[in-house]
This record gives sequence, structure tokens and C-alpha cells, in this order.
Amino acid sequence: MIRTRYRVGRSRMSGLTLIEMMIAMVLGLMVLGAAIAIFSSNRQAYRAAENVGRLQENVRTAFELMALDIREAGGNACSRGLPTANVLNSATANWYSDWSSPIQGFDNTAAFSGVAFGTAAARRVSNTDAIEIKSTGSEGVTVASANPSSARIELNTANHGLSSGDLAIICDNRQAAVFQVTNASPGTNTNLIHNAGGGVTPGNCTKSLGLPVNCASGVDYAFGANSTIAKLHATAWFIGFNGRGGRSLYQLAPPSGSAVPVANEVAEGVNDMQITYLATGNPLYRNASAITDWNAVTAVRVRLVVATPDAIGTDGQPVTREVSHVVMLRNRNE
Repeated sequence: MIRTRYRVGRSRMSGLTLIEMMIAMVLGLMVLGAAIAIFSSNRQAYRAAENVGRLQENVRTAFELMALDIREAGGNACSRGLPTANVLNSATANWYSDWSSPIQGFDNTAAFSGVAFGTAAARRVSNTDAIEIKSTGSEGVTVASANPSSARIELNTANHGLSSGDLAIICDNRQAAVFQVTNASPGTNTNLIHNAGGGVTPGNCTKSLGLPVNCASGVDYAFGANSTIAKLHATAWFIGFNGRGGRSLYQLAPPSGSAVPVANEVAEGVNDMQITYLATGNPLYRNASAITDWNAVTAVRVRLVVATPDAIGTDGQPVTREVSHVVMLRNRNE
């Protein structure tokens, strides 16, 4: 018998050696590392661009709002130099006590009544400047008639913009008077009331608006038709702590219907503010301490030091910039 034998060939098993696996892992790690580096670089570039954009936006906002207030300093719907009866309670101890200076600066450690130095939120940072601005705006509302005995003034329009609690000034060609509105409904009627007290702060010591001011008995004065009335406007700008470990630019102003100023955060990351003033008769910008007549100020130069929110600098610190802006005053005592 012949037996046929079949040889079954053993197939060769293919695979990766340990060295090949190690080389593949190294190459994979190199590709992954490059991808991570590119992602990290792009993320850092985006973060830097975002921070710089926020810094520029803070600077733009700060300068626009400050410049708006400064340009209007001294704006007055009434003629300057008129004898003025101020019938507000505690007028000598508050921002509404003196309207003779439309603008006033405070250097570094010089305090002003609006806000105290301190480290709490909305407290002023020491060694930074502040500025206080007062105006009534350039436009007023015309008076149709006034009744001193009832403390009632009729205006020529219901859209007068004066609310209960607002401080206002009324004037004709002989005198002016500063008082607080105790009752008004803008957009609804033309009535305006200025009673003594009236449930508002600080309130009027008398409803009589004549001179000399006598809170006990009052001196009546009848402002006739075509007299002018306007809302008093006062703001202050300062650098304060923001309660988040940084500093911000703040605006201090009374809200509508109130005489009590409130500090509002305007721009984050503003670390310092230095202000100098140009006055008639001197070609140089000077610090507030060198100004003797604030009515002679014609321009204000504001220098801000701003910083990015995050530490994006090559030294591991926030990027800081120093920017300046000059604002000319539209209104001056002539």
C-alpha cells in the first residue's frame, strides 16, 4: 500500500516587536505633544487678545463717561452771579452747599466729602486723585406761574424731567433759589411742589424761596412767568477698591429722585488716576493743590493706569498701560 503524505506548512504569524511598539508610542507622543502645544499657544493668544480687548474697552468707557461730565462742568441754565437762596437743610455740610465752583480736584491724600479712604469695596484708594463736577445742564424748563404761599410751581410742559426728591434751581433776572422737589410727576402733569420737609432728604427748611433765607419765618419771592428751572447735577470720579481683590474707576452721583450720592463701578482694572488742570493765565497743567481759582480752569488732563484682568505678561503679571486724555470745559465763568 502506498501512503500519500501531506505536509502542512505552518503559517508565519506576523506582529509588532517591542522596539516597534516603543517607536510608535514615541511618535504618537510627539504628535500629541505638538497638538497640545499648538492648542495651548492658541488658547494663550486668545486669552491675551481677550484681555487686551477688555483693557481697551475699559479705557474707552472710562474716558467717554468722564469726559461727558467734565465738559459739562459749570453748565447753568441760570445766569451766573445771581444772588442765590439755598433753602436746603444742612446745606453747609453737603455737596449741594456750594455751587460757586463748577469743578474741583483732590490730589492723592486730599479727602472730599463724598467718599472716605479705606480698603472696603467702593472706598477710595489712597494716593490716587479724585475730581468733583457740578452743573445744571445747559437747558432748563420754563415756568408758567408760581404761587409762593402754596409752594406750587406750574411748568410749561409735563415732560420736565423733575421727580420728587430731585434738587433743583429756579431763577429769573434778579435772583435764584436752590431747593428740593417734594412732589412732581414728570410726563403726567405740570405741577411741581417744594414744601418744607416733604418727606425727602435733606428736605427744605422753608417753602419760601426769597432772600435772605429765613428758615423760621421765611421770605417769600414770586418767580414769574418765563423764569427758568433746572435739575442740579453733581458727580465725582475716584479710584476705589472693588471688593474682588482689585481696583476700579467709580462714579459718585445721586440717583434720580434723591440727593444722597451712590458710588457706581464704571470700569474694572483702573489702578490709578492722576489729574492735572489748565487754568487761565498759566500755560502749564498743574496739580489740584496748585489751583487757587477753580473758575479759571479751562481744561483737564486725566491720566489712567489700567491693567488686564489676568496675568498675561511674559513676567507672569497683568499687562499695564498708561493712557492720557485732555478734556476742554465747555462752560466757564465769564
